[in-house]
Formats: sequence, C-alpha cells, structure tokens
Amino acid sequence: MRIDPSDMGAEQVYRLITGVVVPRPIAWVTSLSATGVLNLAPFSAFTFVSPKPPMLAISVGRKAGVYKDTAHNILDTKEYVIHIADAPLMNAVHESSVEHPAEVSEVEQLNLETAPSECIKVPRLVAPPVAMECRFQQCFEFGEARSRLIVGEVVMFHIREGLYGNGKIETEALDPIARIAGPRYARLGEIVTLRTVFQTPKSIE
Repeated sequence: MRIDPSDMGAEQVYRLITGVVVPRPIAWVTSLSATGVLNLAPFSAFTFVSPKPPMLAISVGRKAGVYKDTAHNILDTKEYVIHIADAPLMNAVHESSVEHPAEVSEVEQLNLETAPSECIKVPRLVAPPVAMECRFQQCFEFGEARSRLIVGEVVMFHIREGLYGNGKIETEALDPIARIAGPRYARLGEIVTLRTVFQTPKSIE
C-alpha cells in the first residue's frame, strides 16, 4: 500500500502518523493562566532535546484554528511542570484531555492534589512519580497546521522515593504509560537488556 500525504487533510494525517509513531511517552502538563487558573493537559508529541541543561519539547497543536490553553499559558507565564504518570493514573490522564473552557481547572475537576514547586510559581501534582519544573526557552511553529514545538529547561526534578538509584531511573518501578493511536494507551511489556556495544574510537586525521 502507498499513501500520499499530499492528498490528505491535517486530521487524516494526524490519525495516520499517531498510529505509526508508537508508543509515545506522555507529558502531563500543569500550567497557569494569566488569571491564575491551573490547567492540566496531556501531550504525547514529547521528547527531550538536550541533556545539559536538561531541555524537553512538547508539540501543541490547534483545534478549530485555536491553540490549546497550555500553549497560551506557557507563552504568557514562561513556566510549567511536566509530569510522568504511571499506570494507576491512566484514567486521570485520559480524562484531563477533555476540552474545557479556559476558566475551568482540570486539576480541580479531577480532584488531584497539588504541591508548591520550588523554582517556579506553577504547582505540581503530588500523585505522579516524576514532576519536572520547567522554564520556557523557545517556540517554533511547523507546517500548515502551525503546530507549536515548545522547548523548556528543567530547573528541578521531583522523583518518587525508590525510583532513582545508581544514577538512573528504575523503569519497571516507574511503570509509565504511553499513548498509541486513538483513545488507547499502553504499558511496558517485556524489557530486553542487550550487552553494551563498545566501539573503538576513530583516529583523527
């Protein structure tokens, strides 16, 4: 089968590409509106772009030509928190994707407990095993849909006790959830550990 994306609308391509790029980690983001409303939304177009300083990127699209509240909030306040949710929070993550007016807080709707952040004004959620306080760095717009790639620097990590040891996160204990096509999610399956491949450095000519 051959599919030419030039013959498809943005929504059709979205459905196709989100079924191909799987599984995707989920950034569960809290942000504050200019009027102080605490917004919560999940984003599965999410990755890290720099280790030092640690920087993360999320892609925020538009619906009916309007950007989601998260994009407005981050660009207005320059601060937000990215959480990594575990399996017990799957339903809450899914329910937080429901569109609400800007004056409605998904955090309050879902009755989620928050705690003050250390370096920024945006509160973090207590339940997720990982929360990362972020400060906005850059925003890029891509394509006809003008999706916004928002890049922020992590200024503080909050990690549940028992998850971090020997300089790394214990992935199985983290039990993260991932997004696949449609309103479907996945958990980690079999984890395969391969031997480390050592390469001989190339000589410099």
